[in-house]
Amino acid sequence: MSNTEVVVIGSGIGGLSCAAILARYGINVTVVESHSIAGGAAHSFERNGYQFDSGPSLYSGLSYTPSPNPLRQVLDAIGEKLPCIQYDTWGCYLPEGYFDARVGVDQFCEVLQKLRGDKAVAEWRRLQEIMAPLGKSAIALPPAALRYDLGAVLTVGKFAPSLLQHAANVIKLTGPFSRIIDDVITDSFIRNWLDLLCFLLSGLPANGTIAAEVAFMFADWYRPNVKLDYPIGGSGAIVDALVRGLTKHGGKLVLNAHVEQVLVENNRAVGVKLRNGQEIRANKAVVSNASVWDTLKLIPEGAVPKRYVEQQQAIPECDSFMHLHLGIDAMGLRKDLGIHYIVVNDWDKGITAPQNLVLISIPSVLDPSLAPEGKHVIHVYTPGNEPFSIWQGIDRNIKEYALLKKERAEVMWQALERIIPDIRDRCEVTLVGTPLTHARFLRRHRGSYGPAIVASKGLFPGATTPLSGLLCCGDSTFPGIGLPAVAASGMMVANTIASVRQHLQLLNAIV
Repeated sequence: MSNTEVVVIGSGIGGLSCAAILARYGINVTVVESHSIAGGAAHSFERNGYQFDSGPSLYSGLSYTPSPNPLRQVLDAIGEKLPCIQYDTWGCYLPEGYFDARVGVDQFCEVLQKLRGDKAVAEWRRLQEIMAPLGKSAIALPPAALRYDLGAVLTVGKFAPSLLQHAANVIKLTGPFSRIIDDVITDSFIRNWLDLLCFLLSGLPANGTIAAEVAFMFADWYRPNVKLDYPIGGSGAIVDALVRGLTKHGGKLVLNAHVEQVLVENNRAVGVKLRNGQEIRANKAVVSNASVWDTLKLIPEGAVPKRYVEQQQAIPECDSFMHLHLGIDAMGLRKDLGIHYIVVNDWDKGITAPQNLVLISIPSVLDPSLAPEGKHVIHVYTPGNEPFSIWQGIDRNIKEYALLKKERAEVMWQALERIIPDIRDRCEVTLVGTPLTHARFLRRHRGSYGPAIVASKGLFPGATTPLSGLLCCGDSTFPGIGLPAVAASGMMVANTIASVRQHLQLLNAIV
């Protein structure tokens, strides 16, 4: 048996953010990770000299400070740098044809002018006008100031003048983004484009995505001279920075440590029991970075009210992923190869339809260190639109599984062939991941991307639970799905565990 003040279950970005901030506060914290690699859905892995990202590939707000990106705020708090390469363009293969999209104020209007004409440009300009003050409101209160107790009166109060200035817009930010665009946007292409952006942010179209999340994106992407960031070393570099911050401040990361159960005594979470029988006691709190459904599996029966269990189990889930990781020979490839491409096959099916949207990332275009000389590393995936039901119950060792993998991967190959026609002949490493891979390696309930909570019908659960001493962070909690959101969730839980005095000192140092 070992002892600590806080034990964090899972080393995803939310769990690492929480633990690193706790260590920065001087709190004794231990992170236990079931996998042999830290990072959760954002971990990276190596095969034959190729370094692959397993999850997110699109980043912004990481290369400068102060930044509205909560992940950058976490890194600032723990004193960690994250060198990035900047770019501003990605390729789009849409039903309307191919075009390059860029972040910034004006370029999308040029695209609209060519595709849709003056009326569409005018609608987009009007939307930008409406989103400008909403974007300022969305970033008026840094997530670093938030906590889940009455101490928030003092930590949030520090930003009261700014909040009062934007108070009129707060209500608009709490509903679905569709309420904002319904009165402004009639052009079908723009509406499809906004559904696409919302789906990439939250796993839901505009009518299910909370307006605050989109306002944050507009504030970050559609401003003068903006650039996107790619961390040198990929998503693994983000994980490494968080782990460095954790350990240099005295925190501990334990890999290959699968949690079987949260220990409960006197109606309070007091630690965890690992699969190997070891117990880790925590005298302040247990924090779960597992999904809402997987967290329930760790809580002893009867430790929380039955109604709470039923409510959590009933939370709808986003679909899962298909992944294609490739290491290829880059000899003779086109010189204008980009880092990212988006492929949409049919708007009429809806952006959430299975296999309708394919994302392609070729990060070695910007960061050659990710692949051997003369090679490229490629990650293709169908983001949160692969139904788990197709795969449920299939034995991974039988022929039918291999055939289904080949069949369901075909849409990714075809998308990639639009960019590199002879891609199948160039492959030196080929790895296909399925929802069963997602569920197995990431310990994810049904391989899910996270909760599919429609903004007009419900809110993400907060960090607190009916079990005293048990808190939650990650993509199953407020403020939602996505790298900035999960980093914010971890920071908010750490703030809640720390004293208000410690919290205010941290705010003075980083904001």
